[in-house]
Amino acid sequence: MMQPVRRAAYRLYARRLRAQLAHTSLPRHVAMVMDGNRRWARQMGFDDPGLGHRYGAEHIHEVLGWCAELGIRHVSLFVASVDNMRKRASDEVANLMRMIEDVVAEPLLRPANPWQLHLAGRADVLPDSTRHALKLAEDATRERATDFHLTVAIGYDGREEIVNAVRALLEDEARAGATLDDVAQRLTADAIAARLYTGGQPDPDLVIRTSGERRMSGFLLWQAAYSELYFCDVYWPGFRKIDFLRALRSYSARGRRFGA
Repeated sequence: MMQPVRRAAYRLYARRLRAQLAHTSLPRHVAMVMDGNRRWARQMGFDDPGLGHRYGAEHIHEVLGWCAELGIRHVSLFVASVDNMRKRASDEVANLMRMIEDVVAEPLLRPANPWQLHLAGRADVLPDSTRHALKLAEDATRERATDFHLTVAIGYDGREEIVNAVRALLEDEARAGATLDDVAQRLTADAIAARLYTGGQPDPDLVIRTSGERRMSGFLLWQAAYSELYFCDVYWPGFRKIDFLRALRSYSARGRRFGA
């Protein structure tokens, strides 16, 4: 718990950071790799590192609140990769999936929640209960009159996503009677992008990864081709508003060149 003097200093610093962003260009779409849940739990002295997943899942809604407050209307979160689902211990995966069902999916159903849910990844690698909970939330929020869009990448692999998009394009063309030569002549990046899990949504302007790791881990490989990257040394459950504001400040200070 923060002491009163530290709390006051924190609020003052947060206001100063917010003021610095007042007349800058903020990202339209922020993507986040929420890394370090278990390491945070160990750092905090918990006997069960898996508790970090609960704190991390609960923290999602706080971070979404910061985004909404700043007018950031597109957020993408990397929750679990295909490798996470296959290679992690079964009890850890089961615990994470319960957190997704109870702490992420269920609150999105509440009428006061402004976010419309989109899913990215392979539903077939998820437990039935998790798949059902996320699909229910996606369907329930689809017609929500809102400009706030949350994409949850779960059971996700960026290379597999691109392969699936190309496969879908080829199947569509084959059904239309096109030859392989026809497809090759007409093939465009836009045609592939339209068949990604995120088809129709804007690419991320800023990708934030917590925990100090400096890699993408297969997250939004196509979509993040021109994104600004920001690596934060704190673990996800300990990711504070001032850490988020610092990331936005770093983004606003960069001159985006889109391929240069």
